[in-house]
Amino acid sequence: MPARPRSTAVPEAGVAPVVQLPRPADTALVRGELRLGGRLDTRFFALLRAVQDSGSLHKAARAAGYSYKGAWLLLESAGNLARAPLVETATGGLGGGGTRLTAAALRLLGAWQQLQIRHASFLREQEAWLLEQPGLATLLRSVSMKTTARNQFAGTVSEVTQGPATTHVSLALPGGLEITAAMTTTAARQLKLAAGREAIALVKASEVVLVTDFAGYRLSARNQLEGTVSRVHKGAVTSMVGLTLPGGVTITASVTNDAVEALDIAVGQTATATFKAYAVMLAVPA
Repeated sequence: MPARPRSTAVPEAGVAPVVQLPRPADTALVRGELRLGGRLDTRFFALLRAVQDSGSLHKAARAAGYSYKGAWLLLESAGNLARAPLVETATGGLGGGGTRLTAAALRLLGAWQQLQIRHASFLREQEAWLLEQPGLATLLRSVSMKTTARNQFAGTVSEVTQGPATTHVSLALPGGLEITAAMTTTAARQLKLAAGREAIALVKASEVVLVTDFAGYRLSARNQLEGTVSRVHKGAVTSMVGLTLPGGVTITASVTNDAVEALDIAVGQTATATFKAYAVMLAVPA
């Protein structure tokens, strides 16, 4: 676990110190938003910092993504709640005009920076605890993955068949199901795929073909999973058809509305989801 950043005393007045906070990793399992008084968030304090750095509310508002009026009203409202103004303006004079933070705002900004440090430390402690829970961290990493692939299946590598150019990897899923992925041998080596390793299979809905009647034929598609149609969501041109497989796993296929009508696909119907091994992408923990 990374060392905690050293604390800095909160200033009574003057220039609030800039504290370099560790950026949360994109793969963090535990995240949280810090907010004071139910409304003072990161964006608000970015506005305060911008005022301090620029000496101009106009420039600070643009930097923090506010309109000038919106920034002024926010600072005025926050000042009313704090029972002390947060900014003061000056016009002309030896020091020139502009906007600067009051002592109350500087104390508030300094406290925010300290709370950020404490908050980041708290989140790291909770993640460290979570990583000690068997299987739970893997589950959370699976559901937190963001991808456009409609179908995502978490499983365990059961077999790796390596060839000179192509490697086939079998992934065991709940309910005794198995998905096979084909990839270059170079890619398999880079992913360090081996039996027993956790992985996620990604399959686009457009790659899944539904078969309701084989009519005595056999298909070359490596993956053929039989299940029951559990939902049919019709769109303007295509329908998303959900097929529930043994063990409760659901796979979704993107099917044209014409095909849905022609095959008379309906909830409760038995069908087989088929897709090529090359249509399967595998993801493993970094």
